[in-house]
Amino acid sequence: MRKNRNKELYIETKKYLVNGVASSFHKSEVEDIPLYIEYGKGSKLYDVDGKEYIDYVLGLGPMILGHANEKINKAVRKQLNRGTHYSAPTKELGLLSKQATELIPCAEKISFQSTGSEADMYAFRLARAYTGRMKILKFEGHYHGWADEQNINFATDSVEELGPIDKPNKVYSVKGQRHATADDILIAPWNDLNTLENVIKNNRDEIAAIIMEPYMCDEGPIAPKSGYLQGVRKLCDIHNIVLIFDEIITGFRLSFSGAQGLYGVIPDIGLFAKAIGGGFPMAMICGKKEIMDIGVTSSGCFNGNPVASVAGLVVFGELSKPGVYEQFQKLGDTLVSGINNLSKKYNTKIYSCADGAIATIMFGLDRPVNDIRDYIQNADIDKYNKFFVSVKELGVRITYRRGRLFLSTEHTEKDIDKTLEIFDEALFNIQKVD
Repeated sequence: MRKNRNKELYIETKKYLVNGVASSFHKSEVEDIPLYIEYGKGSKLYDVDGKEYIDYVLGLGPMILGHANEKINKAVRKQLNRGTHYSAPTKELGLLSKQATELIPCAEKISFQSTGSEADMYAFRLARAYTGRMKILKFEGHYHGWADEQNINFATDSVEELGPIDKPNKVYSVKGQRHATADDILIAPWNDLNTLENVIKNNRDEIAAIIMEPYMCDEGPIAPKSGYLQGVRKLCDIHNIVLIFDEIITGFRLSFSGAQGLYGVIPDIGLFAKAIGGGFPMAMICGKKEIMDIGVTSSGCFNGNPVASVAGLVVFGELSKPGVYEQFQKLGDTLVSGINNLSKKYNTKIYSCADGAIATIMFGLDRPVNDIRDYIQNADIDKYNKFFVSVKELGVRITYRRGRLFLSTEHTEKDIDKTLEIFDEALFNIQKVD
């Protein structure tokens, strides 16, 4: 096999495909070329040049059972022979819905979409229909999809661009974004109950919902302060505001019942996607019966797709087995311990933590951060990106900029040991250049 096929394919594909990739997540600004993947198996990916990568991106979260999981493949192959799309419900979808209501604390009723962005849109409509109010409050750095009114104050490199903490600017992320759609979006800093309470008071009786990643994960990860989620829950109860937990990422990763199960704070609506389909597109909106039955139409050609439904049942079955989350934590703790040792070895500040099937690496810090402003001001994002590029070249795939690593049931202690060896080599190389 000739090498440099990644580069050759990228040059050729750019002639026909915008930017040569199907998503902005497929190639970062610090990479010259993206990886063209030939196949994946377990915890590994293999590119068109035959190179192996220990994968901690995991399709940006969905592959919680690893790549090409045999049990998912078996269920999907069986379903493929029966049909891939009916535009009609199936008994498997009904069973998946029943299991979800038994598992997820806020889930009295379920609705389905195909992607996380669609689930967020639907949740906005539910909250507005239920309360008769129009404003939605979101937090800086939290991601709730790429639609015009959702993709605001998500990613920025400048605290100055965000503006005053008590009255943030609206930062738009995408060219062509229609700013008027954000007229009903309020912005607040996260992990700050006092400022949040003031925003609520200044918009009294106008806020339909507060939406958040309960464990800020897309741009982070950043955990909630002790008592913060409870405080937000209380404010929502006082002011009759719908509380939405966007668990598109944290669902089935922090715990089997998500962040709400881990922290014991129950939202009115919970949003789940990514891991639920085990690699197939599926998103789930869960909530109180009185909200879910308000009469908002759940349209979408592929909602509750039968292939994704049978995959979801396998995911539920595998994650419910004894010891799964203990193993996630054990592997994460081993990774964190090794990173801490490397931090000391190279006399460089690295903050690392692990929660369930999510791990974190942040350069330039020896402590957790409070919010996106703290992260931008104090984390060494440039050094992390150098690390990201170096470990990719050495055979470990992690996320650009974010410092977020996902674990699967297929990752092993051997994978962690090999990963730490590569991290060691990457840090040596970076220090040598610096």
